[in-house]
Amino acid sequence: MTALNRVLCLTSAIPKNARFISTSAVRLNADDGWLSKLLVRRIEPTKESHSRMLSDKEIVYALHTHNIRPDSVDKYLKNYKTSVEFVHSRKAELGCELVGSWTVSVGDMDQALHLWRYTGGFEKIDKAKQLFRENDDYRTLEKERGGLVRSRHLQYLLAFSFWPNGEPREPNNIYEIRSYSLKPGTMIEWGNNWARGLSYRQAQNEAFAGYFSQIGRLYNVHHIWCYKNLQARRETRESTWRNPGWDECVAYTVPLIREMHCRILEPTEFSPTQ
Repeated sequence: MTALNRVLCLTSAIPKNARFISTSAVRLNADDGWLSKLLVRRIEPTKESHSRMLSDKEIVYALHTHNIRPDSVDKYLKNYKTSVEFVHSRKAELGCELVGSWTVSVGDMDQALHLWRYTGGFEKIDKAKQLFRENDDYRTLEKERGGLVRSRHLQYLLAFSFWPNGEPREPNNIYEIRSYSLKPGTMIEWGNNWARGLSYRQAQNEAFAGYFSQIGRLYNVHHIWCYKNLQARRETRESTWRNPGWDECVAYTVPLIREMHCRILEPTEFSPTQ
């Protein structure tokens, strides 16, 4: 099969509603390797940022990662639950809601992740930060929480337009967050490859959401998957490798990665998605 035919075969498997980003033309010369043909590094000049090209919604996500003191996990979760209730009581005003809240069961232990959605973009984030600073009750909760953690990290993210929107799942599930640090300048290639890659995993319905960083650690990508348990995860991943085309998607994205790691997550009792 020629390189051109392989391109056409892959393209025919792409869902009609998948959103792709225009990159510079690929020359199918006989001397070019297949990998070099797909991993195009020359982006066509555009007046739009890559973020706008990859994400088409005025919604910003905040991913809070908290490393909890081992002897304070229960106190921490109680504190954070109260904080969630405070924010949700002002949901209309803040434009902010919790998407998911998890603790890590495999990976970085004594760690919690909280994913918030701000409808209205950074304008809503600015207003929310001002309200939090001015509200005595919330400041008290934050001060207490500061004594229960060892460290904290915040990232602002945008959602990939071709991933699901992180809609709540019914109990009982585990989640996996696979975090990638990409080589600078490769986000467009990553998005194009994964828009194709997800088409090979639609049947299992385990894809939950996918995000890329805007502020914080840059060129970070987070893919979140949902499974019933670890055995279901194993079976799903093994069956995926039997889908024609999945191995090529993985092979083409691996060269874009500088570092990667995964964590298995369990929903907290107050997480909207279970």
